Amino acid sequence: MPDLSIILPFHNEATGVRDLFQRLYPVLHKLELSYELICIDDGSSDATFAALRHEREMDQRIKLVRMARNFGKEAALTCGLHLASGNAAITMDSDLQHPPEVIPELVKKWQDGVEMVYAIRRNRDTDSETRRFFSRAFYLVFEKIADIKMPEGAGDFCLLDRKVIDAVNSLPERNRFMKGLVTWVGFRRDVVPFDVAPRAGGASSWDFFRLLRFAFDGLSSFSTLPLRIWTWSGAAVSLIAIAYGLYLTLHTVIYGTDVPGYASVMVGILLLGGLQLLSLGMIGEYLARVFTEVKARPVYFIAERIGFGE
Repeated sequence: MPDLSIILPFHNEATGVRDLFQRLYPVLHKLELSYELICIDDGSSDATFAALRHEREMDQRIKLVRMARNFGKEAALTCGLHLASGNAAITMDSDLQHPPEVIPELVKKWQDGVEMVYAIRRNRDTDSETRRFFSRAFYLVFEKIADIKMPEGAGDFCLLDRKVIDAVNSLPERNRFMKGLVTWVGFRRDVVPFDVAPRAGGASSWDFFRLLRFAFDGLSSFSTLPLRIWTWSGAAVSLIAIAYGLYLTLHTVIYGTDVPGYASVMVGILLLGGLQLLSLGMIGEYLARVFTEVKARPVYFIAERIGFGE
């Protein structure tokens, strides 16, 4: 059993593979700990897996997994944790935005008895203004409505003790919001700040709409408040309707019948119709997640793996 399992998901990262390992090896050698490198090719369409095989020819501590298709980063991290055999695991991006030089600080915290160590980004200078705004908004909303407290800036760069790995692996859900799951299981935790580096190569596959969907996945996985909002909204609209009905009754009794206004009728119909569609959409989002869980399909399939004692 190695001391550390380094879990690295890859998706179309062929141009940066060599640079990544050139940065990783000096850091890991200084730790004087045994380790394994679990590299997961999440359905890349370029030469990523060939580049990883070449690296394994030079170092047998590299273990390779090729997914049957692109299942997504959460599935790749789930796969890595399932296969990790170390006393602790470090999950990190393979594009060098998570600097390997931070690893010794994570390990030091772990050796001091901390069971979960987050690497927290100090700033978002590499992100656009729009992305920074929505990222801050997500963490603010998550903090207010979620059942767990996740540090702002926490991402997939973290160290997990064996107890935490086993706890996360025991969770059966298919909608995997890994940052939330790691926080939900508990245990002693601490943070290490770091500066995000520019990407080593390639381009991010996370566009605005994919990030928005990912954010809602996280919120819906750890809070039922979006559903409750529509209960409260329905109650508020009903009270307003009752009050308005009493007003119209009294107005008719005192002043007689007025000619009804087309504009007010249309505004009321459109407002209530919009609220109904929004509430149905929100219920549908949660129902879709229930549907996914009920089907109980595997989170991922492995097409090929190398170095796991086959």
